[in-house]
Order: sequence, then structure tokens, then C-alpha cells
Amino acid sequence: MPDKPKHYDVIILGAGAAGLMCALVAGQRGKKVLVLEVSNKVGKKILMSGGGRCNFTNLDVRAEHFICNNPHFVKSALAQFTQWDFIAMVGKHGIAYHEKDHGQLFCDNSAKDILKMLLSECDLAGVEIQLNCTSSCAVNDSGYLIETSVGRFQSPNLVVATGGLSIPSLGGATAYGYALAEQFGLTVNPTQACLVPFTLTGDWHQFAQQLSGVAIPIVASVPGQGFAENLLFTHRGLSGPAILQLSNYWHLGENIEIDLLPSKDVAVLLMLHKKKKPSSTVSAALSGYLPKSLINALQPLWWRDAALQEIKDVELRAVAEKFHHWQLKPSGTEGYRTAEVTRGGVDVSQISSKTLQVEAIKGLYFIGEVVDVTGHLGGFNFQWAWSSGVAAGNDV
Repeated sequence: MPDKPKHYDVIILGAGAAGLMCALVAGQRGKKVLVLEVSNKVGKKILMSGGGRCNFTNLDVRAEHFICNNPHFVKSALAQFTQWDFIAMVGKHGIAYHEKDHGQLFCDNSAKDILKMLLSECDLAGVEIQLNCTSSCAVNDSGYLIETSVGRFQSPNLVVATGGLSIPSLGGATAYGYALAEQFGLTVNPTQACLVPFTLTGDWHQFAQQLSGVAIPIVASVPGQGFAENLLFTHRGLSGPAILQLSNYWHLGENIEIDLLPSKDVAVLLMLHKKKKPSSTVSAALSGYLPKSLINALQPLWWRDAALQEIKDVELRAVAEKFHHWQLKPSGTEGYRTAEVTRGGVDVSQISSKTLQVEAIKGLYFIGEVVDVTGHLGGFNFQWAWSSGVAAGNDV
């Protein structure tokens, strides 16, 4: 006969950002909380984020910074626990931080400070955390029976904070949360690696390879969405903030458009240079505006190596058009291996925006990345983790 299950008020699957935040809030409310984590460490994604300094939130958090089938869904949770609430928590723990571009907040020292803060709050609230723990779930008269490799646990409340499929090398990226949702009859939308570099093939792959490490400010866009950020050429293709942001909106087979000189009118620049220095070249005219290596790589592809006076104005305008409307079709992305986040997941139409509880199933909650809510680059995915964790933690 199997051992009698140990009872808890709340069981949380996943000891990442959302799971730990939910646990400490529920614990602070006097609930007996157990967190089950499949990997050998808590908060692995927190530790590696932001180059090890954790871009933990953003000063400007709005619903439009999130991709979701229901653009209003995130508003309630974000209002319940704002970026200012998390910043206050960081301040209470004496964690030094700084602002980077576009309101992004990073730890001065290490992402370990954020994880230490969360674990300290969990400890004070009496939260129990069990690592290296695979599990299965069944429903009985008392709620949710969790069978694990380390014992049997029972609770009327189950919070699924298992994350997505991104960065499987960390050890905690599994499809378990999606499978669990389907076990309970919920719709799971198709998943895709996002906030991820693009890969190129053929001539453009070779082009990117020879420029690997070169970064420039650009505007990258797909129909209906564009981002003015840096582009970084890599040995596989294209990366940098502009490309990572765009990957949230790009679909396989689509073109992307890149404006290599968004701050200048290249046609005007070339015409003026032709008038002042007719014996000069297109490459010379662009010198100082773009890296020499990029100009040299583009020249044989986009313009004749001739004096400006020998090139007709219509040709120069066509060259300018290429700089402002460079059309590329990525062959794909680098996939979940390097993706910062997973797009898709548990469909929000089945979940309360206020509590993150499944509307039709009492005591079952989905929070964080496992839900079909994807934030832009810049601390928004962490803020969704904090906010959705608090919303569920206050309701369990």
C-alpha cells in the first residue's frame, strides 16, 4: 500500500521566477507551501539572464509590451504587482541596480542577488522546496495528488510554473506544463522559440560570417512591427536587440526588412557627395556613417566601384533604396538552444486574468512562461513572472 500523501495548502511546480514569487506570497499569507523543481538548482534562468546581472524589470511596463491573443489579459496582474512594487522589494534587500537603455533595470553586482532575495523571502515564509523532483498529477476528492520521485503530496491548490522550452541546457526546460494543461482539457497554443537570433543560408550566410562581431544601429521590421535597436552580425546570421525583438513577430518563410542607415537619407547623402566630390566613390561617401568592413562587403553586391560622376542619379537612388529597404529571408532561428523565451503555451481564454486560476477547474493555476504571454526584450518577461506569481499567490 502506498505511503499516505503529505498535505499542503499549495503545491507549486517549478522553482523559477514565477514559482518562487508565488510561493513567497502564498507563504506570507500563512499557507503551507511546497515547491517541486525538476532540476538540481532553483532559479537557473534568473542566474544566467542579462549576462549574469538579471534584467529584472523595466521602468515602463505597459500591456503593449506583451504578445498575447487577448491584449488586455496581462493588465490585471501587472496592475496588482507593478514594476515599482518589485523595485521596492529589491530596495528593501539593499540590492544595487542601474538603468540601461529603454528603462531596463539590471543588478550592479550579480543576478545571484535577485535569487538570494527570493529564497530569503521564501525561507521567512516557511516555504519548502524540493529539487530533482519529477512528478505526475492526478485528481481526487481532496484536490491534486502529486506523485513524485521523492514522495506523494496532496493539495487543494496546484500552481503550474514550469516555464517554457527555451535554453534546454539549463536542465529545467520541458513540455511538462503543456502536457499537464492538455491532461486537464485545456488548449495549448503552438510554441516557438522567441527573443532568438536569425540564421541565414547561402551567400548572405557567408556575408554575415565575414562581418561576425560587427554591430550597428538599425531599424528591423516585418509588416506591422519594427524595432530601432542594434543589429549584430554573427557567424550563423543576425542577432542583437533589434533582431531578438523582431523574432517575436516573425514567422518562418517571411522576409524581414532592414534600414541600415535610419538616421540618414542615403539618396540625399550620395547626391551631395557627387556634387561636391564627383571623382569620389559611393564607398567614400558612406565612410564615417557605417563600418568600413560592412561597406566593403556590400560594395560588390549593391553598387559599381566607379567615380560618382560615372554613376547615374537613378542608379544612386537605387543604391539608397537598398540601404533603407534591405530585404532578407532568414532560413530560421537558432531555436530553443539560445532563445530567451517561448512564444505560445496555455491559451489565456481559459484562465482568469485576475487570479491566473483556470476558470473551469477550481484550484488549478498557470503562471509565468507556460502561459501564452510573451514579453518584449528588456525585463518584461520577468515582470510577467513576478506579477502573475503574485496574482496566483494572493488567491491560492
